Amino acid sequence: MKANVGTLDRGLRIVGGLTLIALAATGQVGVWGWIGVVPVLTGVFRFCPAYPLIGMNTCARKDL
Repeated sequence: MKANVGTLDRGLRIVGGLTLIALAATGQVGVWGWIGVVPVLTGVFRFCPAYPLIGMNTCARKDL
């Protein structure tokens, strides 16, 4: 897997995902809030499986 998630994109994914998970865990939002696991994982692994399908890459470094 070649990295295709850049630094800013990565940070936003992790923060947004953790926010959704926290809201779901505290009962502020419904079960759908657990979908926050997906952006957290894509941020941690720096790879989004949807990006190659649409030809997108936010990673500035091409050697990762």
